[in-house]
This record gives sequence, C-alpha cells and structure tokens, in this order.
Amino acid sequence: KLNIAISMGLTVYNSNKKDAEELIKEANSALHTAKNNDKKIAFFDKKAEEMALAHVDMYNDLLHAINNKEFEMFYQLQFNKEQKVYGAEALIRWQHPQKGLISPLEFIPLAEKTGLILPLGEWIIKDVCRQLKEWQKDEIASKWSIAINISAKQFKQDDFLENLIQEIQKNGIRPQNIKLELTESLLVENIDEIIKKMKKIRDFGMKISLDDFGTGYSSLAYLKNLPIDQIKIDQTFVKNILFDKKDEAIIR
Repeated sequence: KLNIAISMGLTVYNSNKKDAEELIKEANSALHTAKNNDKKIAFFDKKAEEMALAHVDMYNDLLHAINNKEFEMFYQLQFNKEQKVYGAEALIRWQHPQKGLISPLEFIPLAEKTGLILPLGEWIIKDVCRQLKEWQKDEIASKWSIAINISAKQFKQDDFLENLIQEIQKNGIRPQNIKLELTESLLVENIDEIIKKMKKIRDFGMKISLDDFGTGYSSLAYLKNLPIDQIKIDQTFVKNILFDKKDEAIIR
C-alpha cells in the first residue's frame, strides 16, 4: 500500500501575462512554496518570490562576508551593583561594503537556518580570544570576563569544546575570563548530554550563562540540574517592573 502526497503550485492567467514560460515560472515558484511549508496547494505570490530572492541574495552576501571577514566585534560593558565594570558581552556586527553596518537581528537567523552559523561562530571565538589576550596586558581589564553568545547548533557540535579549549590555550588566556551564553532552545532535546558538556566547561574553568530565561523551554525545575553561573531574564519580564506589580513579583 502506498500513500501518495501531492503538492501543487498554482498561478492565475490574466491579460498581463506575456507568455506560457512566465506562467510556468510562477507556478514552479508556488510549488516550491507549497513544499517548503508542507502544504498541498500554494498560489503564486509576487511578494513571496521577492522575499525568496532577497533570502538568496542575503545568503550569498553572508557567505562572501564570512570568507572576507567583513565582521566587527563590539564589546558592551557590564556593570555590577556598585557600578563598576566587571566584564563585557561580545556583540557581532556585519560591516557590509554597500549597506553599511547590519544588525545581527537581520543575519543571525539566516546563518542559523543555513548552517553558516558554524564558521561564523568559529570566527567569533577566535576574535574574542584575541581581544582577551590584549586585555590581559592591562591591570584592570585583565580581571574582566567576556560573554560569548553560542548558538545551539554550534554547542552541539562534537568538536565544539575541544576547539574552544585549543583556542584558549593557544592564546594563553585564563578560562575564567570566558563566559558562554547559551539560549533556552539548547534544552529542547538530549538534556542529559547537554548537562554533561556544561559540566566539562565548568570543570575547565569557564562560566555559563543561560540567556532569555523564562520565554521558552526552561523552567525552575531545570535550574536544579543545570550547572550555570548566571541567568539572564528575558526583557519581556524586565521592561515593565517599575509599572507592573506582577512583573516585579516574578523578577523578585
């Protein structure tokens, strides 16, 4: 017995259509939309086509940017309750030759989806280690730690920890000066394996921060088992604590 699934891409003929070839192209574009969205039928949409082409252009630009190192690291200082700097968070920006400075909100989701986050994440680690090596020459800055955002896909790579330790040792920097920021999406599956890797990171001397806490997969039950040094509560809870008693209570 065979179960056959059919996807169809449809377009509509009108007087603006020039020829059959144009109709076939539109129907084919709609077919791709149907398949990608697990739908049986999809109609051709000019906006969808433009978005798809923009996606391809962005991918090609991003691939070129990785190969040509068009990125810069910005360091957002972090302060303790005494208003003294104790570290910084490494934030990547894309210096596009034509479009100028591009926010990670625009290119990180694409990098995650296409797998380009792996070479990009590798470059980030190398650049942060280089910066830490420079800061360790300064009496004050040598005490700072740098927080690095690590994607779930990057963290789950078999050689992730090995390569990270190798980079740290190559630059002669202290592991305790590095804090890895992990997102809740990491906790969706294989939680036991994730915890094992976290413990190895802590055993080596690095710190771990859980980012965007409270919006996705984590819960108070996880906090009992996760070997973490810090949780960063999502801004949806923080931004109204001066006005909303419920948010204030949750944060406390």
